[in-house]
Amino acid sequence: MGALPVYRWRLAPDGYATRRQLRARGLRPGGQDVVATVERPRRRREPLVAFLYRIDRAKPVRPMTPGRWAALAKANAARRTCPQCRRDAGYVIPASLGMCTTCAFPDHAVPAVRPPLGTCA
Repeated sequence: MGALPVYRWRLAPDGYATRRQLRARGLRPGGQDVVATVERPRRRREPLVAFLYRIDRAKPVRPMTPGRWAALAKANAARRTCPQCRRDAGYVIPASLGMCTTCAFPDHAVPAVRPPLGTCA
C-alpha cells in the first residue's frame, strides 16, 4: 500500500466518505481499500484520523435477515445477563465490574420499600 493522500479536517474532496457517512447513506465500503485519510488536529496530542472510501465504489448495506435479528437479540441479552446472579440487569454489564452493580456492591443495595398506605408514591 503506497502513501495515501492526507486531507485536513472538512477539506476532503467530494466523492469520498467515511464509514459512518457511507452508513448514513445506506452504503458500505464493499471490500474496497482506503483511498485517503482525513486528519483533525488536536492540542498536545496526535491528530484524529478518519479513513475515506470512494462513494461510487460503495455497495448497498446487506439487509437484516430474521436469523441475524435473532442472533443480535441473543448477543444483547447475553451482555445484560449477570454471570453471578444470572438475572437480566436491564443494562449492559460494565466490563470493569464483570457483574451487575447489585452483585458488585452488595452493601449499597437499596431494599425495595413500599410507601405507607394512603400516600402517593
